[in-house]
Amino acid sequence: MQNIPLAERIRPKKLAEVIGQKHLIGEKGSIKSAIDNKLIPSIIFWGPPGVGKTTLAYLIAQELDRPFYTLSAVNSGVKDVREVINKASSLGLFGKNIPILFIDEIHRFSKSQQDSLLGAVEKGVITLIGATTENPSFEVIAPLLSRTQVYVLESLSKEDLQQLLDRAKKEDEVLSKLNINLKETEALMQISGGDARKLLNILELVVSSINEKEIVITNDLVIEKAQQNIVRYDKNGEQHYDIISAFIKSIRGSDPNAAVYWLARMIEGGEDVKFIARRLLILASEDIGNANPTALVI
Repeated sequence: MQNIPLAERIRPKKLAEVIGQKHLIGEKGSIKSAIDNKLIPSIIFWGPPGVGKTTLAYLIAQELDRPFYTLSAVNSGVKDVREVINKASSLGLFGKNIPILFIDEIHRFSKSQQDSLLGAVEKGVITLIGATTENPSFEVIAPLLSRTQVYVLESLSKEDLQQLLDRAKKEDEVLSKLNINLKETEALMQISGGDARKLLNILELVVSSINEKEIVITNDLVIEKAQQNIVRYDKNGEQHYDIISAFIKSIRGSDPNAAVYWLARMIEGGEDVKFIARRLLILASEDIGNANPTALVI
């Protein structure tokens, strides 16, 4: 059990357990109404990391008792999309029980990959739920966007985060057996930035670093442990793309301090310098090349 991350261990198992997003799943929420009517449209969830996009997609499928397929745009292509669509077609469940296909990071799909979804969405072979941290108006092709409903998910409030901490402390199979004193939570709230996953990861990190009968959580302790952990970098996962994006945006925004910080994060994490160089070349081509075609040669 301890090998499973805390955020996964206390992931909501039904819609009523979801913290936050009441504008969508509260009594008058649009998604709640759609579920009550047993009719859900194809959806794009747009919001920051750790606010429940994946969880909501799964729970919608569960509430409607629909087959649920999931793909990640980071490591899936047109072939994977077509395989899922063929499986969905073979079920022959057209109408209210059509399968739900959840695509995480849908903004990372190319135009051709997004095109491969159009027919199945249009004909009702699948109900698409895509999740993105980027503005879908710019990252999702217009034909697909016109066939989906965009819902904006909000960062969790301090009250939401506090409720999440209390739930983790009380209900988690591991933490509930420990004597945890949440003496100060301001640092946990600030570092998490409304991201439930990040909040729970930091809490678990701090708790696992203390071997005492009473685990007293203070702001200083959280900051100390978080700083020790901040250089972690998964070059094969989500951070690989998020951090290079932050690096490029910092350069474009003429913020050298931020650019150096993100560059240091990548180098410390063992990123391939050729990957960084290629992205810098692309940046130079896009931002400078059009103004002066000889700039890259020079």
